[in-house]
Amino acid sequence: MDLSKITKVFSESIIREMTRVANAHPGCINLAQGFPDFSAPETIKNAAIKAIRADINQYAITWGSVSLRNAIAEKIAEYNKMKFVDPNKNITVTCGSTEAMLSSMKAIINPGDEIIIFEPFYENYGPDCLLSGASPRYIMLNPPDWKFNFERLEQLFNEKTKAIIINTPNNPTGKVFSIKELKFIAELCLNYDCIAITDEIYEHILFDNHKHISIASLPGMEKNSITINSISKTYSLTGWRVGWAIASEKITNEIKKVHDFLTVGAPAPLQEAAAFALSLGKDYYKWLGDFYQNARDILFNALKQTEINPIKPDGAYYIIANCEDYMERYNLQNSYDLAIHLIKNIDIATVPGSSFYADLKSGQYQTRFCFCKKEKTLQTATQYLKRIIHE
Repeated sequence: MDLSKITKVFSESIIREMTRVANAHPGCINLAQGFPDFSAPETIKNAAIKAIRADINQYAITWGSVSLRNAIAEKIAEYNKMKFVDPNKNITVTCGSTEAMLSSMKAIINPGDEIIIFEPFYENYGPDCLLSGASPRYIMLNPPDWKFNFERLEQLFNEKTKAIIINTPNNPTGKVFSIKELKFIAELCLNYDCIAITDEIYEHILFDNHKHISIASLPGMEKNSITINSISKTYSLTGWRVGWAIASEKITNEIKKVHDFLTVGAPAPLQEAAAFALSLGKDYYKWLGDFYQNARDILFNALKQTEINPIKPDGAYYIIANCEDYMERYNLQNSYDLAIHLIKNIDIATVPGSSFYADLKSGQYQTRFCFCKKEKTLQTATQYLKRIIHE
């Protein structure tokens, strides 16, 4: 029996595999998968409980409850400067940003289309591209500042280019795309009638005075953009699976259709709690940024004391580290071997760098640490990392 040829060319998630491996080693600290080990805000959880007790437990409107779509439109107008967003015409609420991304791709792609992806990339983008029927084209973000070659990007654009995926702040690098970079990408999108799909789930996790800019807010881009977000990272609710896609009315109409037959709708009571979460004031986002900058500094400074070479991120909650010297000392052949070695010998789980590249060799000396953890957890990780020095 012949099964799908598409699913033969990619594997299950390496990130989630590392969590399973870590769980099999008691005492191992999971700095692999990006979910917090601390509680979500009590006020948001209480809002969900209130919604459940109010019996908001049946299907919501397929593309999102009125309260949540209104909350998204209000917040995105203020924070993201996207003034064109109508809650009835431009928003599709989905089962997390993961579904928002795939529904968006399925809504715009035709056979023969190409999608440009910056690498290293969040591991879902490659499979999503293939599942949507598009061909991926890759452009490198170059360490340590993770800049890309403008001329090389321009060369990738052609009559087949349907979309470019931008993740800012970026997973796994922590790169925050600059206004200069976004304006250059926007100009290419407008010249080639291409859609910028932006994954902005880390928009409030920014360090060292970096600013988040949504490409959809740039002149002319409201019709050539899809902005994807969710409550997962900002509010420490990765298990709730409530996200959304924002686009022009024309694109949104197609996303709604895909979403309708893919998942029907996101959880109704959690949508009401998400609407409440989006109403939180500036004090919450100030606390969030300060919390994660402290977490970043604890882990980054601990890694600097080892022979692993971390690259300081400007946003999100991950650190990419170059481990070539360490790998040579232990004769580790690739980044997967390194990740297993760190679990077994250091009691810390990371994600192999190769999982973020189309060519596995590109990330063979890298590994990714996440720091969305309690300070106590990171202090324990700091002690574990000393084993690298004293082995």
